[in-house]
Amino acid sequence: MTVPFGHVLILAALLFAIGLGSVLARRTLIMILIGVEIMVSAAVLVLVAASAFWQQLDSQLFVLFLLTTTAAEVAIALALVVTLRRRTGTTDADAFSELRG
Repeated sequence: MTVPFGHVLILAALLFAIGLGSVLARRTLIMILIGVEIMVSAAVLVLVAASAFWQQLDSQLFVLFLLTTTAAEVAIALALVVTLRRRTGTTDADAFSELRG
């Protein structure tokens, strides 16, 4: 039994909206990073579903590279958050106004 492509697109749109809402509504850096990861997961879901729908394996290979890059990005971002937490004592995004150009 396969899931219809439209249902997968609706689920991915809901995931993306939840991630976007988390990025826009939250003030802590950790929650912003989690929201970005949810949005990337929604994009990965669409790529895998489209690959299965059109029976092309190219986008599934792209998903592997995307997830690898995302894992590296998360590791670097969490290291930056820990460093900023040690410097300022907070993870509130509004506290880092001196980082603006």
